[in-house]
Amino acid sequence: MIRLILAVVAGFAVWTILWLGSDQVLINLSKDWYGVHQNGFETAMLNGTPFTPDSTILLMHLVRTVIISLMSGFLAAYVAAENKKAPLALGILLFLFGLMIELMAWSYLPIWYHAMFLLPLVPMAVLGGRLRSNVS
Repeated sequence: MIRLILAVVAGFAVWTILWLGSDQVLINLSKDWYGVHQNGFETAMLNGTPFTPDSTILLMHLVRTVIISLMSGFLAAYVAAENKKAPLALGILLFLFGLMIELMAWSYLPIWYHAMFLLPLVPMAVLGGRLRSNVS
C-alpha cells in the first residue's frame, strides 16, 4: 500500500515538474509569443481583466498534457511495480486537481479547451502505466 501511495505521489510530482518546467522552457524560447501569452493569462487571472487566448498555444498545452500524463503514468507503474492501480489512482488525482485549476480559469479559456485538457488525464495515465510491463 505504501508503495502504491509513493507511486502516485511520484507520478503527480513528476507531472507537475514536467508541466511547469516545459512551460518555463517554452516561455524562455519564445518570449515574444508564448511568454507574452502566458504572462497575459497570469495577469488576467490575478487582476480579473479580459484575456484572449491563442488557440495554437492551447493546442500545444493539450499535446503536452497527453505526453506528460503518459510519462507520469509510466513512472507510477514503475514505482509501484504494477501497472493498474497506481496509474489509475494517479489519473484520478490529476483529473481532480486539473478540474480545480480549470474551474479557476473557467472564464478565461474556451469550453472546448477545458474539456480537452481534462478528458485525457485518466486514460493517458492508465495507458502510460500499461506501457510499463507488469512486474510481480
